Amino acid sequence: MSKECEQKCLRSKRRIDELIRYIKDGCSAVNPADLNWTICNLNPYIECLNPDILYHLTLDTKTTDFPKVFGDVRFVCLGGTGDRMNKFANFIIGEIGLTLSMAVQLIDISAGGHRYALYKAGPVLCASHGIGGPSISILLHELIKLVYHAKCQDPVFFRLGTSGGIGLEPGTVVITTQALDSQLRPAYEVVVHTKPQLWPTTLNQTLAKELSSLSDPCEDGYDTVLGKTLSANDFYVEQSRLDGAFCMYTPQKKMCFLQQISKMGVANMEMESTAFAAILHQAGIRAAVVCVTIVNRNDGDQIDTPPDVLKQFDLRPQILVARYMRKVLFKCDEDIVEGCPCDPVPECN
Repeated sequence: MSKECEQKCLRSKRRIDELIRYIKDGCSAVNPADLNWTICNLNPYIECLNPDILYHLTLDTKTTDFPKVFGDVRFVCLGGTGDRMNKFANFIIGEIGLTLSMAVQLIDISAGGHRYALYKAGPVLCASHGIGGPSISILLHELIKLVYHAKCQDPVFFRLGTSGGIGLEPGTVVITTQALDSQLRPAYEVVVHTKPQLWPTTLNQTLAKELSSLSDPCEDGYDTVLGKTLSANDFYVEQSRLDGAFCMYTPQKKMCFLQQISKMGVANMEMESTAFAAILHQAGIRAAVVCVTIVNRNDGDQIDTPPDVLKQFDLRPQILVARYMRKVLFKCDEDIVEGCPCDPVPECN
């Protein structure tokens, strides 16, 4: 090993050791005066809840010491299925320099609720959100309260998922710049006492651009683009598919619609980004949506990509977000030498 390589490895190991200490100490090691609170607009009655029961996550403030268990969380990652988030949790442990003992398995913290899966991988919380706005909104309410009770410092939320591309090659990664509803409004409709409210679907543009800067099409072998995302309430009709149980439009009307939204800058379609963006914007939490396209809707509606290829596609948003996490946790990517032989890092408990 060269002297320069050895020095970089030592710097990397020191930073990993600091991360391990931070994870073990949790929030107790943080000076309250240094806390960077960004969460806002929260329900004022939360303070009256003793305990506060996060029903769908099977957690409550009476039996769980939130600052001790979750106080070190820096990133919260959401994906559709429990299996996807279990794999992501195991993937991200290695990506941020931690290791799990061969005898240890990550535990689904919310298994008892039989609704959402929740895994903690060091400073990364990984949760499944199911399908669609209602499902992800329930989860977000409880995750926002979780990071609030845990006194997490400036957490960043990510949605990692799949989508239908508009004129994009399957396997392209889309970082959402603006989430639109089915009426092409940059809003998420919430009905309160029979009266609709429109919450803006504002996403952090600096975060989106930073994620984009971490992609390298030549090195990666696929494109990563910035674009608007249409978030529908349905997989079939609202996304103008021709393969659902019902269809009240012609193939020509479908293509006209896809061309219309493409001209507006829409790069993909899915079913969660408006709820995700609006709810986290309401709380003042930085967030990003990173989805891979698994079909080019201009070419068809059915997803016939082989399962082994879909598994490779699934990893692409995860790889990009992992790069961002390493940059944040280790401050400077060039100090991390991939594949360089150095001492093993401590195990993650």
